[in-house]
Amino acid sequence: MTGKQQRPSQLDIYKTAILMIMLTAGYLTQDAHAHGSMEIPISRVYNCYLEGPENPRSAACRAAVRAGGTQALYDWNGVNRLPDGRHRETVPDGQLCSAGKASHRGLDLARDDWPTTLIAPDRSGNFEFVYRATAPHSTDYFEFYVTRDGYNPSRPLRWRDLESSPFCRVSNVRLENGRYRVNCPLPQGKTGKHVIYHIWQRDDSPEAFYACIDVVFRGDTGPDPTTDWRELGQVRAREDLPVDSTVTFRLFDRRGRDVESHRITLQDRMNRARLWPYHLARVVNDESDFVNIGVLADDGTITPVRSARANRVYVRSDDRYTFQIDIDIPDDDPDNPACQGVSAWDPVVLYFVGDQVTFEGSLYESVINSRNARPTLGIWWEQIGSCQ
Repeated sequence: MTGKQQRPSQLDIYKTAILMIMLTAGYLTQDAHAHGSMEIPISRVYNCYLEGPENPRSAACRAAVRAGGTQALYDWNGVNRLPDGRHRETVPDGQLCSAGKASHRGLDLARDDWPTTLIAPDRSGNFEFVYRATAPHSTDYFEFYVTRDGYNPSRPLRWRDLESSPFCRVSNVRLENGRYRVNCPLPQGKTGKHVIYHIWQRDDSPEAFYACIDVVFRGDTGPDPTTDWRELGQVRAREDLPVDSTVTFRLFDRRGRDVESHRITLQDRMNRARLWPYHLARVVNDESDFVNIGVLADDGTITPVRSARANRVYVRSDDRYTFQIDIDIPDDDPDNPACQGVSAWDPVVLYFVGDQVTFEGSLYESVINSRNARPTLGIWWEQIGSCQ
């Protein structure tokens, strides 16, 4: 997809008019009209979006697209209703994951193969939940529920499938680098697959946001089920890369300053989508003073695996680190369009989700509708390639 230079359609004109009305009324922050979802552990909808709305990798996400179309995944940050605290009366049974929105009905499919995240408490018994907020709002509370023991995933999630009380409720949250971070004690006695149901209720509006989070609790199977490691996020490979591409792992501190970087050049048989994350992880684990990449085992060891999605980034420090993976494709690759036909980013243009632009030698894709949001900010745009 290239930047929008063609004559706008009636739908584009309508969307622009609606967005301008909202901007004038002061409803939006930094020109965004989306809101957010859980990033760690990743929510069902955000995971499917990151897999790629047009061609998801997992069978469950493909089924969700067949059931409800791709728009729900592009609108991953808008699973919302206006309950004003009356969640059970507003969100129907069997439709918790979609919040009762027909556009997101694919998220309610009863399946036991939704991609999961393995979670375990730290030494204090807590887990840090990370919520990616694409537009900050004043918060009344975050609530976290978990499914009862014996929950049957072959049926759509109902309110009575959840424990009667939240295992965590937090009112004091602060936005930092586009994320809310919430430390919660994990529910006691849970093992194996479960669904965590998250509610974010605003206090400046009746609006609330909902998320189904598919997890696996480590439980008490090992000698010590707690861990010193804290997850920063997932390494995702969308596709095979050309030979001689470079992949760079960059670690940033809470102020966005570079802490360290690690680079590999992909040789033949390293460039497959299931292989280059593995090779990158091995280099990072050998060189990094701060992080490890791989799959976290019960004994606390982290081992890289050959997979496009299974490797995750872990840190032992409590510092608010973030990471980014930069990919540079060689210019002489015949399949590399080198950003031909893609317009340069323009601060006065209104960009919608999926639009692509060039900026400072890189190719970016919009993940949130925006105007005057520099692609390098990271919240509004995703770097998807190099133009050099």
